[in-house]
Amino acid sequence: MGFKSIVAQKAFWKSVVYLGIGFVIIYNLVSMLFEYGGLNFDAFYQDKMANGLWIRFTIAQIISALLYGLILSYGQFRIREKKESRNK
Repeated sequence: MGFKSIVAQKAFWKSVVYLGIGFVIIYNLVSMLFEYGGLNFDAFYQDKMANGLWIRFTIAQIISALLYGLILSYGQFRIREKKESRNK
């Protein structure tokens, strides 16, 4: 029981992906609202992806999505595992 049993579950990795994608979408929308005062996709694209910056932006988004998804998913699965072990 523990880290290895949680990471070995297919549902854990699905949760990591879904939470990560959700995080990136919400983060970028909120960031756009604060930086540009609204949903200005053209300015966002020019600032984040033009002039070769898209590689750095994409890598940062993938890393942040994975970290966020891993941390939250692990917490959720660990809590569920503890509850199940108490109920036995």
